Order: sequence, then structure tokens, then C-alpha cells
Amino acid sequence: MTDIQHLPEIARQVRRDILRMVHRVNSGHPGGSLGCADYLTALYFKYMNHNPENFDPKGNGEDVFVMSNGHISPVFYSVLARSGYFPVDELNTFRLLNTRLQGHPTTHEGLPGVRVATGSLGQGLSVAVGFALQKKLDGDNSRVFALTGDGELQEGQIWEALMFAAHHKVDNLIVAVDFNQQQIDGSTGDVMGITEVKSRFASFGWITLEMDGNDWDDIHHLLPNAINQLGCEKPIVIIMKTEMGQGVDFMMGTHAWHGKAPNDEQLENALNQLPETQYGDY
Repeated sequence: MTDIQHLPEIARQVRRDILRMVHRVNSGHPGGSLGCADYLTALYFKYMNHNPENFDPKGNGEDVFVMSNGHISPVFYSVLARSGYFPVDELNTFRLLNTRLQGHPTTHEGLPGVRVATGSLGQGLSVAVGFALQKKLDGDNSRVFALTGDGELQEGQIWEALMFAAHHKVDNLIVAVDFNQQQIDGSTGDVMGITEVKSRFASFGWITLEMDGNDWDDIHHLLPNAINQLGCEKPIVIIMKTEMGQGVDFMMGTHAWHGKAPNDEQLENALNQLPETQYGDY
């Protein structure tokens, strides 16, 4: 478990990885990846109990993470590599032919850390609920963490999973909604806005919390608070406010970088804003 004072530096290195990965192949989804870098770093380096050295696809006896918004695979792969699931230099194969690091995470390549193929939006939450229910049936006291996008809330299967989890008192589950209010076609408000997100989740029977996912003080306050509320016969959701493109000024405040890679000049500009850390580039 990493000391919390090191987490911002790890997250900065993760952001450098994200930018370099998508730039090399001129494809991928940097915006949401940059926005969620702090949260995934906090989970994998501080708050989740997991075993990178001996990966168990079933997750027996350890915490499980399901990233439903699979298009932000760059942040997922970087955090997995940096926390020891596979060599960091394998990040250099992102989106190449025959790589284990597909554009959206898949299981058939056998990449350690990936338990479910995601990217078809709306489906990952159901999988996370299944993992959590299985743990309860098995008497496994470990937890399940899931991440969804806010645009993903436009998918009907999300709401079926929410209703199911509350009805069955799946109280070993924490879902974070990446509330950046952007999606590939524009702002969520313009495409199909969902208002009163917190009260909607509450009306489905969930414990609802709010957090700034790019504020370390808020993360270290809210996430332990959420974990402490597990076991109360209700699933937990964190409405996590983030900024798409966080850490790179010209990528923030717009949906434009949802699925676009920086060119050479833009990469140099972005990396200058995120100096290399002691952990080093791959």
C-alpha cells in the first residue's frame, strides 16, 4: 500500500503514459482517461486490496474492479502496469496488432488485471453487480468497485442493474460515476441530459455520495467514508465530478479530446505541463 503523499506523483506519471500511448498510434481516448487518473491511482495504490503478483481472474478473496467505460483503457492499462500486473514497457504496444492492450479491454489475450471485456457501454455495471453478489453468496468479505461514465447513464441496462442491486441488498459494491458532463458527441446536457443524478440514484435505493475526483483531499476523505458504509444493506454510488482532459490545459473544458490523439506539437506541450516523475517513462 502506497503512502498517500506519493499518489499525486504516480497519477502524473499515469497521465504521461496516457498521452504517449494514444499519440504513438494516433488513436484512443485521452480525455476521460486523464480525468479518471487520480481515482484509479487512489484505488489501486491505496484503497483496494488486490494481488498483482498472483492475478486470479475470479477475484476470490480480493477486491475486484470493473471499468464499464472501457474506452478509457489507457488509464486502466497504465495503472495496472504501474501497480505491477505486467511490465510497464508493454504500454508501448497499446492498440498495435496482436497486442494484449486492445483499444477496449478484452480477456482472451490473458492480460493480468482484466477480468471482463468492456466498452459496449451500459453493460459493465451488471457485471460488477454479479461479481458482488457472487462474493456475498460465497461468504467472501472483499469488495467490488466499478466505474461508469455519465454519458453511459443514457443506457437502459444501467438502470436495470441499479434496481437489481438495491433489491438484492448488494451492499459490498461501490460504483463511481465519472461525472465530467462530456461525451463523444458533445456535452451530456446537449446530447441527452440527466438532471438530479444524485436523487435519481437515491430513489432507486442507493446510498448516494458526491466527490471531486480531481481533488486529492476530497478523495482521501470521501472514499474511506464510502468504504466504511459498506454492509448497510444498500449499494453505494459516488457521483464523481472530474474534468475531461485534467492536467492538460488545452484538453480541458471541451468534449473534443474524448477520442482524439494529440499530434507531435500538442504532445510536447502536454508533457511539458506534466513533468516526468521518479517513476520514469516507459
